[in-house]
Amino acid sequence: MIRKGMKLYSILFGACPKCHQESMYVNKNPYVLSDIIKMNDTCSHCKTKYQIEPSFFYGSMYVSYAVAVAFAVTAFVISYSIFSTSIITAFIAIIVTLVVLMPIIMRLSRNIWINFFISYDKEKNGV
Repeated sequence: MIRKGMKLYSILFGACPKCHQESMYVNKNPYVLSDIIKMNDTCSHCKTKYQIEPSFFYGSMYVSYAVAVAFAVTAFVISYSIFSTSIITAFIAIIVTLVVLMPIIMRLSRNIWINFFISYDKEKNGV
């Protein structure tokens, strides 16, 4: 069970990594493409600043590569091994998977990246 106080909670739900009380993003829906990476400047609950330094989230591009590879391998295994499709069909499944999940991959990589640097603080939680 994933609950507040776990890094996985902040990573999967895009919650503030310090207090887990609010979303880091202006729009919680990653498929609103105009708002895909628009983030609040700070958490309204604990005042944690999300943009730690200029260009902070450039590092998330490396995480994004790893996350995309994980999704691509999963798509290949499901398509080729489980459904016994041809290599071409498996390749198309990888491309479709990556295009459809691109907004989620972008947000997930940012969430993972910021959680490398900011830890949960139960005192900031207010519970």
